[in-house]
Amino acid sequence: MKYSFDNWQAYLPFFSTETTKTYLEKSYQKEGIEQASQKSFENTYPFIYYIEHGKVYYEQAATAPLIIKPILYFYGLVHLIKACILTIDPLYPDTTSVLAHGVSTRKKKKQQYLFLKDEVKLQKSGLFPYMAEKMFHMKHLEGDKFYMVDLLRQIPEMEIMFQSIQKEQTFIDIKKEEDGYHVPITILNHYHMTESRFSTFLSEKLQVDEADIHYTKKHIKFPHNKEINRLKYNIVNKNYSLPIERSPLNDYPELFSHYLLLYNLSMIARYETEWWNECIKLMTNNDYPFIHQFLDLTERKSPFLIYEFLHSRKVHCQGNKKG
Repeated sequence: MKYSFDNWQAYLPFFSTETTKTYLEKSYQKEGIEQASQKSFENTYPFIYYIEHGKVYYEQAATAPLIIKPILYFYGLVHLIKACILTIDPLYPDTTSVLAHGVSTRKKKKQQYLFLKDEVKLQKSGLFPYMAEKMFHMKHLEGDKFYMVDLLRQIPEMEIMFQSIQKEQTFIDIKKEEDGYHVPITILNHYHMTESRFSTFLSEKLQVDEADIHYTKKHIKFPHNKEINRLKYNIVNKNYSLPIERSPLNDYPELFSHYLLLYNLSMIARYETEWWNECIKLMTNNDYPFIHQFLDLTERKSPFLIYEFLHSRKVHCQGNKKG
């Protein structure tokens, strides 16, 4: 069952030094870090301040004019990510190399520029690769490039825009029933997989025993599993879902998409003011509705994704203690 998340109310326990110190100490113990108690004591207030600063940025962005929202959301997310990293690396930031954004984009936009067709490039050092390594155990991403439209396709709540504007389905819902989870059998056609290959895929992704995966004419059924959290969760319709097309991006955490989209939008809002104003005021193409929808969504979704990560570490620490 998905835990309850009511925006910033879920973060309230972290605004207690006693609760946060205990949380950090257990997290450091899980990482095998020496002097976990002392380091958790030293990082209690930095952790709380990262959360508090992130919260303030998001709250200010919610009431700010659209023209500056991307900047506020991006720096809000940066502070929340730093809090997450601090649960794993008690010495963060120990070098200046981890303070850069870790991403680059084309400095001067071309004529007839379209946001959806723009791309970002991952760098060797900076916050993004450090986040990828520390939080998600992903390395050697430098040089990878991603188009904005492909990043948007990785966010399940954005499907409504793809359906409305591009007549494109981007996700397929996984229904939770009493006898387990149900995936429409049509996913086999989209993934170009046999039943056997898809069973292996589910087994690897969700640690489901292949013997427990059953096929009917309409659905693929598998048992309730805590590893379902590895799939994309739609906070609007309250369902887990699978991207409808196979892509290397499918294996990336959704948080990556929010970071990269907000990074690029914040750069545009700061340095491409003529294009940004025309996009907002003239609405000449599909960029505006996609950007507007994404900014409305990320106000709720990116803090949810951060909380999901922090909550998972708490659960894992408790699990280790019991074991």
